[in-house]
Amino acid sequence: MSVIWLTGLPAAGKTTIAEVLQKDLSARGFATEVLDGDVIREILGNTGFSPEERDQHIRRVGFTASRLEAHGVIVIASLVSPQASSRDFVRRLCKNFIEVYVSTPLAVCEARDPKNLYKKARAGLISSFTGIDAPYEIPQMPELVIETTLISPAQASALILEKILSDGTSDSNKVELHAHTPS
Repeated sequence: MSVIWLTGLPAAGKTTIAEVLQKDLSARGFATEVLDGDVIREILGNTGFSPEERDQHIRRVGFTASRLEAHGVIVIASLVSPQASSRDFVRRLCKNFIEVYVSTPLAVCEARDPKNLYKKARAGLISSFTGIDAPYEIPQMPELVIETTLISPAQASALILEKILSDGTSDSNKVELHAHTPS
């Protein structure tokens, strides 16, 4: 099975894509589990946002994902996961890790801002907010790049599903997907 790791700025569209992908995989009979960073933070509590705390959070979620994967579950992890070293740690834990960079410009993320977090960060009410005063390290070699300004969540899900079903995870099969705007 696979661990599909959706990474990108807050409000990039990771959770929405994860939800659509889970439905698409479940409809095909696959056992799936979504591990959403925000949901896990609510359950675990006391998970902070310093670089060290973020790294610990990603490692915990990554370990959980690797264990689910080992038991035949396709895991869809939806986390900002801003540090490349944290994502690389998870990659090493997993047998079939598919990193999906949900590429959405900062201005688009700020315009979406469903939780008003960017506004709070800009006002100084939230510190260490990824994309504003905390860095996001763009993946250098993700298996997929999904540009949410060009395609819908359903199209993104279809592209990821194609990647999973093709089992094309070797370096020679890495794909960068920049879909065209529908006419």
